[in-house]
Amino acid sequence: MIQQQRENTVFVGNKPVMNYVLAVVTQFNNGADEVAIKARGKAISRAVDTAEISLNRFLVGVTKKDIIISTEVIDTDSGKTNVSSIEIILIHNKIV
Repeated sequence: MIQQQRENTVFVGNKPVMNYVLAVVTQFNNGADEVAIKARGKAISRAVDTAEISLNRFLVGVTKKDIIISTEVIDTDSGKTNVSSIEIILIHNKIV
């Protein structure tokens, strides 16, 4: 399955959670209607924390649109291995 690359994506790694929360909030403050939070492996829990902290403490009028989980095959020194991944999509609810 080929996943499309979203324009406003925050890739979560090993930095503190608040760094990623700031990136998500900045995306929405710059006018983004939708932000994707992506992580693989051990960083998945940090991505979930990023989404929850962003929604519960900093963002008003933003909700979870979708959560996509998958397995990715990556090349390592010892061959190929499977790594779990998650994509959490947040969307700004426009008032019409």
